[in-house]
Amino acid sequence: MNTLTVKIPPELEQQLRQMSEQTALGKSELVRRALQAFMTQTNAASPLVSALDQAGDLVACFRGGPPDLSSNPEHLKDFGCV
Repeated sequence: MNTLTVKIPPELEQQLRQMSEQTALGKSELVRRALQAFMTQTNAASPLVSALDQAGDLVACFRGGPPDLSSNPEHLKDFGCV
């Protein structure tokens, strides 16, 4: 087994010590289990998806509008933007 040194704040070390005493498990075993649970949870979470990926089928689906719709202040005056 490999060794890893980790710096933790005193409050976390105290909680770890208390949990070790309550469960009769060593601090190293508790840290291994917490790290494994975190890695499993992170891997199970869905990957980040960009807004473009989520709305990909909607991109460029509209035809016939003004080409400067998003940049011309004249088009935005009724929306309180200008």
